[in-house]
Amino acid sequence: MTARIVAFAAVVALGIAAPFLGLYPVLLMKLLCFALFACAFNLLIGFVGLLSFGHAMFFGSAAYAAGYGMKVWGLTPELGLLFGTAVAAGLGFVVGLLAIRRQGIYFAMITMALAQMVYFVALQAPFTGGEDGLQGVPRGALLGLLPLQSDLTLYYLVLGIVVSAWLLIARIVHSPFGQILKAIRENEPRTISLGYDTDRFKLLAFVLSAALAGLAGALKALVLGFATLSDVYWGTSGSVILMSLVGGIGTLSGPVVGAFVITGLENVLADRVGSWVTVVLGVIFVLSVLLFRQGLVGTLRHFLPGASRRRTGAPA
Repeated sequence: MTARIVAFAAVVALGIAAPFLGLYPVLLMKLLCFALFACAFNLLIGFVGLLSFGHAMFFGSAAYAAGYGMKVWGLTPELGLLFGTAVAAGLGFVVGLLAIRRQGIYFAMITMALAQMVYFVALQAPFTGGEDGLQGVPRGALLGLLPLQSDLTLYYLVLGIVVSAWLLIARIVHSPFGQILKAIRENEPRTISLGYDTDRFKLLAFVLSAALAGLAGALKALVLGFATLSDVYWGTSGSVILMSLVGGIGTLSGPVVGAFVITGLENVLADRVGSWVTVVLGVIFVLSVLLFRQGLVGTLRHFLPGASRRRTGAPA
């Protein structure tokens, strides 16, 4: 436990110092947003065993909602983020009611179908800007006092929110509620036999995952100043699956590592290989499946001292 606390403190300290190490704050904020998105997705697949093919609908809908609220209604940044998160949580509740009664590929296909409906709404609705997206989202001032026009100021706000959200996920996973979620993942019929209403627990986990994914999308809209169709596109759902798989499904830090690897490669390689970046990511996906089935973090933990006495928490 002490080693984990030291490692966590070291990572946070590195995050605080990152802008002074020559790294571009806007890129760092984008990485953090997708890291939170991957953690939200991993909460669902890694600890409940539910594979969603439509998680981009929560990410993108919150980006549009927060952006519209801040641009048109004049909401302050904190209210815009809360509004976007609430929209994603409400959408997650509706989608969850329809989807959690099915399992496996049927659950995945339902979430993907509903996500495509949300994509069509974003394409056709007048307030979203259609193919042009919602542009010119202002950063405003936090609590009406702290201007966020400075990239450095906004970076530390985003870092604080993402770290707090990660700690919340860790607390959920290690709570009695989290243990029930793991029991559902491992053996749902047995969990039902113990008297638990598994549908209610899965719905609550789905809403929590959707809300956290929405928070990531709202942060992204605040950082970049726009929300586009790519935020709700099925390819974004595929990307977050890849992030979780590369980092390590069922681990707390794996999605963060995966998000930094995949998003970082996309930004670095986009100017060098153009559209071939998709091929590179495909190769990474294949190699991860063949060589690192537990992801980078899961594989690393396997070779650490005492790993035989621990479990990564990844589903079988």
